[in-house]
Amino acid sequence: MRGDIFYLPDAEAVGLRAASIFIDRSKIATTAGGRFRVALSGGTTPSKLFKQLGAVVAGDIRWDLTDIFWADERCVSPDHEESNYKGAYDMLLSRLDIPPANVHRIRGEMPPEEGAREYEKELRRCFGEQGLPAFDLVILGVGEDGHTASLFPEVLSLAESKRLAMPVYVGRLKSWRITLTLPVLNNSSDILFLVTGPKKAHIMKELLGKGGDGRKYPAGMIKPARGNLTWLVDDEASFFLKRG
Repeated sequence: MRGDIFYLPDAEAVGLRAASIFIDRSKIATTAGGRFRVALSGGTTPSKLFKQLGAVVAGDIRWDLTDIFWADERCVSPDHEESNYKGAYDMLLSRLDIPPANVHRIRGEMPPEEGAREYEKELRRCFGEQGLPAFDLVILGVGEDGHTASLFPEVLSLAESKRLAMPVYVGRLKSWRITLTLPVLNNSSDILFLVTGPKKAHIMKELLGKGGDGRKYPAGMIKPARGNLTWLVDDEASFFLKRG
């Protein structure tokens, strides 16, 4: 399932289009008093989105009816430079009039297993005890190795079918992370991939190009069962892709 692919000139354009989609989805979700539940990702690419959202005209997004979660987090303190939460806070959340209770961060400062279970409890509290959480929108990126969120190739987390969140040890990075599991991500209404830069060109050829086998990679396993999958890819990341 390739989904809809939009080719954009650069990272700024990707951020601008992503912000437009974010606003549209939020308006749909909050109509008649509903809530907009979105999961963010870390890395450099979402920073352009955060910048755009921080400049949105008041009223275009009902932040009081928006619940912000994360697709994954590094096991560090919330003020650590590598924290996904800190990145979103510095560039976006600190500029918003959003109730603190609407921000549901992953407790990366806790021991990994404990932090994962605490996040799962929070998800159950917000979405209900039964079934899978159903996010209105999930923002994802793609690593050069094809990972997304903190679902890495050939790790046990890819086969997890019961837990909502789990700890992941990334051997080559010698670090722990906490991630939403594949069933949770695939239960979302909309999944939006943001992919920019020349270092992503080869993996994008594998994921979306003719002759590639995206099923080998975690990012290629993202197939929302009841929702929409959209790729926003800049010129550098789409270098090897045939358009049309």
